Amino acid sequence: MRIRSALFSVGYAFLTFIISSLVILLFWMLPAKRRFYLYALWCRLVVWWLRITCGISYEIIGLENIPDKPVIALSNHQSTWETIFLYQLLTPVCPILKKELLSIPFWGWALRLQKPIAIDRSKPREAGKSLLLQGADRLSKGISILVFPEGTRASAGKLGKFSRGGAQLAAATETDILPILHNAGNCWPARQGHKTPGKITVIIGKPMPTAGKHSKELAAEFQNWIEENKSAVGIE
Repeated sequence: MRIRSALFSVGYAFLTFIISSLVILLFWMLPAKRRFYLYALWCRLVVWWLRITCGISYEIIGLENIPDKPVIALSNHQSTWETIFLYQLLTPVCPILKKELLSIPFWGWALRLQKPIAIDRSKPREAGKSLLLQGADRLSKGISILVFPEGTRASAGKLGKFSRGGAQLAAATETDILPILHNAGNCWPARQGHKTPGKITVIIGKPMPTAGKHSKELAAEFQNWIEENKSAVGIE
C-alpha cells in the first residue's frame, strides 16, 4: 500500500496544481455560483483518483435527505477525505477552516477566491463573531455552510468534543441543520500518509428544523443523532 499511497500523492499534487491554476485564471470570468463547481471538479477528481490508486470507494445512506436549499451541514471529522468529498457533494458550499490553510501555495490561493469562512482558533471570541456574520452572509446568497464541530480530526472509530458554533449559526439564522456521519478515518487516517483499501460509509440524516430553538437544544439534537447512528459506521 505504500507504493499505491505514494502514487496517489503524486496524482493528488498534480491535480491540485492544475485545477488550482485554472481556478485562479478563470475565476473572474465565471458567474458567482459557477465558481464553486470548478473547485468541486478538483474534489471529484481526487475522490476518483483515490479509488483508482488505493481502492477506496464510498456509499451514501440518505442521499435523498439533502434539500434543495441552503443548510448548515454538521459532520464529524476523521480525515482529509470528508473535507474534499462533502465540498463536491454539497456545492455550492462554504467551508469553515483555519485561516493558515489559505496560505498553502496554489490550493490555498484558489480556495481563498471562494471566500471560505477562515477563522483564527487562537482568538475564539473573534472566531465566533466571524462565523455568525460571514455565515449569515453566505446563507443569504444561497450558499450552504459546512462545519466540523470537533474542530480537529479524531482517530478512526472515535469522536472528539463537539463545539456549538454551527448550532449557534443555525439558531441565529433559523437555517436547517443537515447531520452527517462517516468513517473515513478507517481508510484515510488523520495525520498519516498511508491509505487502506475499503469502502467509506457516509450517513446523511433528515434536516433538523431550527426555528424557535436555542443553540443548546440544537447541539443536543445533533449529538443525540450522532449517538443513535455512530454504531452503523463503527464509532464507539
